[in-house]
Amino acid sequence: MTAVPEFLARASTCEDLRPADARSGAVYQRVVVDGGRYFVKRLSPASDWIMRVTGDRVHRPYLVWQAGIMDRAPDCIDHTVEAMHLDGDVLTIVMRDVGGFLVPTGDDVLPAGQHAGFVAHMAALAATFWGWQDGIGLATMAQRLRFFAPDNIAAELTVADVPGALAAAAEGWPRLADRSPLLWNVAQGVHENPDVLTAPLERTPRTLLQGDWKAGNLGTHPDGRTILLDWAYPGSGPACWDLCWYLALNRARLPEPKEAAIERFRAALESHGIATGDWWQRQLDLCVIGIMVTFGWEKALGDDGELSWWEERVAESAARQGVPTG
Repeated sequence: MTAVPEFLARASTCEDLRPADARSGAVYQRVVVDGGRYFVKRLSPASDWIMRVTGDRVHRPYLVWQAGIMDRAPDCIDHTVEAMHLDGDVLTIVMRDVGGFLVPTGDDVLPAGQHAGFVAHMAALAATFWGWQDGIGLATMAQRLRFFAPDNIAAELTVADVPGALAAAAEGWPRLADRSPLLWNVAQGVHENPDVLTAPLERTPRTLLQGDWKAGNLGTHPDGRTILLDWAYPGSGPACWDLCWYLALNRARLPEPKEAAIERFRAALESHGIATGDWWQRQLDLCVIGIMVTFGWEKALGDDGELSWWEERVAESAARQGVPTG
């Protein structure tokens, strides 16, 4: 592909879009260039609240792309990115249009085979980058844990049109305090001192995290490869983080119990030669806690069964790992 501005100047059609699963405030277009169909995303810290609340002032997707890291993903992963262009603080991302193969919006349960593929390929990505350390300024674990912390999102709640996810978080945290004092106390403690989790996690293995394995970013090619879009939060961290993120954000769409998906992921890591015996439980426990530090507000807005599952798992995990719950 030629330089992005020149490439897009050749577009024969250009359609503005608002994807149903879009949350950040970025601008989207679908274009046709030389007969090929592409999806274009433009974002900057000024327009994208996710960049602001995650502390991204450097365009982490561009850094990970420019460093060639995305192209080192295993063959079972298709990130679809053809090119990126940074002009001042505005990043333009050109992706192949794979809309026909993406997971449909809604809450329908994923086909069992597709879900199994996602978990297997998540493990393959982790195994490919096993031991990887960030040296280019990507997302940190502390930033992940404080993504929706009340003080971190406070400034975003003062605008005229508050993003839906942030409005929900502002509503959800007080509900969590009422519905699950244990989860609220843990979240509050880690928001104030992320080192409670980040320090022990540093003593477990690390890999490259894509960071956002939600159904809206996923799809499956006819040949079985997983489409993995929107690398907004890449960084070095524990493999179980991507797994727990997937379990928390896709809970309505899982075709098997969370416990089965957890064991499926562990077995997939083992199949790639990653021995899990001496670190697995510790990392899983800390990531279970961490995901509720990040998304406890979302569970407080949902049903009793889902909230109870996470509350019980966090209580067990905190007891095993010595994380304060009061």
